Amino acid sequence: MHHMQWTGILGIIFGCALIALALVCGTIVMIFRMRQGQSSVRSKKYSADEEKAIQEILLGLERMEKRVDALEIILMEGSRDSHSFHGKEL
Repeated sequence: MHHMQWTGILGIIFGCALIALALVCGTIVMIFRMRQGQSSVRSKKYSADEEKAIQEILLGLERMEKRVDALEIILMEGSRDSHSFHGKEL
C-alpha cells in the first residue's frame, strides 16, 4: 500500500510539471503570435496589456516550478528516511 501512495504522489508531481510545461509553451506561442499581429496603435496597447498578463503568468509558473522542485526533494528525503527507519525496525 505504501508503494501505491508513493506512485500516486509522483503521478501528481509529474502531472503538475506537465501542466506547467504546457502553460509555458502556450504562453510562448501567444507571445509569438502577438508580436506578429501588431499593426495598429490600438493593437499595440492591447498587446502591452496581454504581455503584462503573460509576464505575470510566467512569474507564477516559475514560482510553482520552484515549489514542485522543493516538494519533490521533501518527498524523496521522506521516502529515504522512511526506508531507513523501517530497516531499523526489522
